[in-house]
Amino acid sequence: MNRSPLTTTENRNYRLGFWLAIGAAFGFSAKAIFVKLAYLVPPAVDGLTHVDAITLLALRMAFAAPAFGIAALQTKSAGALSGRQWAALVVVGLAGYYGASLFDFWGLMFISAGLERLILFTYPTLTVLLGVVFFAKRLTGREILALVLTYAGIAAAFAHDLNLAADTRTVWTGAALVFASSLSYAVYLSGGGQLIARLGSGRFTALAMAVATAATFLHYLVARPWDEVFRQPWPIYALAAGMALISTVIPVFMQSAAIKAIGAGRASMVGMIGPLATILLGWLLLDESVSVWQLGGSAFVILGVLLVVRR
Repeated sequence: MNRSPLTTTENRNYRLGFWLAIGAAFGFSAKAIFVKLAYLVPPAVDGLTHVDAITLLALRMAFAAPAFGIAALQTKSAGALSGRQWAALVVVGLAGYYGASLFDFWGLMFISAGLERLILFTYPTLTVLLGVVFFAKRLTGREILALVLTYAGIAAAFAHDLNLAADTRTVWTGAALVFASSLSYAVYLSGGGQLIARLGSGRFTALAMAVATAATFLHYLVARPWDEVFRQPWPIYALAAGMALISTVIPVFMQSAAIKAIGAGRASMVGMIGPLATILLGWLLLDESVSVWQLGGSAFVILGVLLVVRR
């Protein structure tokens, strides 16, 4: 039986949606690889140290800002925000794109890219816990099982890094910082739900990114000499631009297109290849070791998150 042209087109769009979701997952997963590679670049000028977290984050924001600025301008005529909406937007913008990114960049100074991605992947379960603490929601049996699986997987991957570390304190420090990043992102998601419903996802993302970019630049000017950002070696600029393009702007739009093609639920499930993608990229590009404990921990984390995001 021959398929109609409409069915063929729908199937083609459906397959394209899945590939877009996979591409977005790899793009987001590559962020840790860009950061770790940047930390390995030697300074170009005597007296400078290796690039630090806030300088690298400022460069990433600077390269990504034009794309999100254009998105913000396109929604300028959508109506003015109230004072309460601006206040909420500032809070979630600081928690999400500024706080979560800064804690993440700091944490990557101490732990592997694979462990970082697994810890970051706890944000769906943390969002559930925030709902229990602040919105009096009750945990279901499935959510309790998801929490157990997720944190058992983190413990397995954490044990892998501890066994390889010369100084276990660095692993504890890095894990704590990345967990703070995941918690900040969970706060962003919990607080941003109502704003997204009122403003739309595109306008909300662009404005939240603008708040985070301003906070990042202010932090940099307070913490570092203003001209240091212009005296970095060229690989730092290349890696920051790649991170902004490949791990920020492109995957954001790919994810949006994937959600439109296959739905948010399926796009989220495809995105669960993220931890495995980071482990693979870390093994290929950073020579990070891979163990059965790490792969088993990844499977537990993915299964736990799957229980949360599935209906």
